[in-house]
Amino acid sequence: MSDVMINASNVTRNFSISRGMFRGKKTLRAVNGVNLTVKRGEVLALVGESGCGKTTLAKILLGLLPQTAGSITLCGKPINEVPRLELARLVQPIFQDPYSSLNPRKSIGSIIGLPMHVQGVEDSHAIRRQVETTMDLVGLPSRLFGSYPNQLSGGQRQRVAIARALVNRPQVIVCDEPTSALDVSVQSQILNLLSDLRKELNLTYIIISHNLAVVEHIATRVAVMYLGRLVEEAKTTELFARPQHPYTVALLESVLTPEPSLGIPNTQLGASYPNPIDPPNGCAFHPRCARAMPQCSTQAPNGTRLGQAFVECHLYGDESH
Repeated sequence: MSDVMINASNVTRNFSISRGMFRGKKTLRAVNGVNLTVKRGEVLALVGESGCGKTTLAKILLGLLPQTAGSITLCGKPINEVPRLELARLVQPIFQDPYSSLNPRKSIGSIIGLPMHVQGVEDSHAIRRQVETTMDLVGLPSRLFGSYPNQLSGGQRQRVAIARALVNRPQVIVCDEPTSALDVSVQSQILNLLSDLRKELNLTYIIISHNLAVVEHIATRVAVMYLGRLVEEAKTTELFARPQHPYTVALLESVLTPEPSLGIPNTQLGASYPNPIDPPNGCAFHPRCARAMPQCSTQAPNGTRLGQAFVECHLYGDESH
């Protein structure tokens, strides 16, 4: 059995955006030539500002959006050739908001058991047994089987969403901001639950998050995206200890500290974000970069391997190619 669960090669996703009447359309490159490998049992975190392409990439990996160019393999098979039901059995999402991702008219048992119905399981007793087993796995008492989402707390609803994703025992879970809609007191419980489930079920996670504290707690590797490009990738401990790309440095410096005397951090990024429909020439980050060089405005950088890490920046040259 291969250790590589997902391999993405030069994945690109374009959208055609209208610029208004008489002005025609222009191409928005939401994901731009991303190369990514996710191994079995890893927790890969995708981080970056809103609009950098994280969620679009996640939807492509879930099979919800086709890529415009490039190739993706899932467990060694081209994702475009994997039947929909098999893809849904192998990869499942956990959405950001447990308040809107659950059908308020369905009971908890029905919500968690729905993926089994979709996969063609008709034995109601077998479905109930599996649902109750999965509820116990995520810390939900079986007495909630007939309850409805509005009768549950936010943390319990997110556990329902996790149980629904796990009921068919998938191999890859894509989590889109899994704790952002929860109280701080509940976030750690959900993160610890996800970590325990990964070890118990040998799961592979792809986590999308703006919260770098969450990323540092749960991820084994981090991939940093900027305007659709993957600009840095490294093991979590290495990236937080020694970030290489100036954008990654700015992201880490933007984290608020509980120390009042330190005030609000100055990341030197400015208030404006580049127009993704009309990105800057050369390195897309150069207008906001404190370490920009003359070639940054005219020449796009190549990716460079630094040990097991990857960085796309002129600061590191092309000597590794």
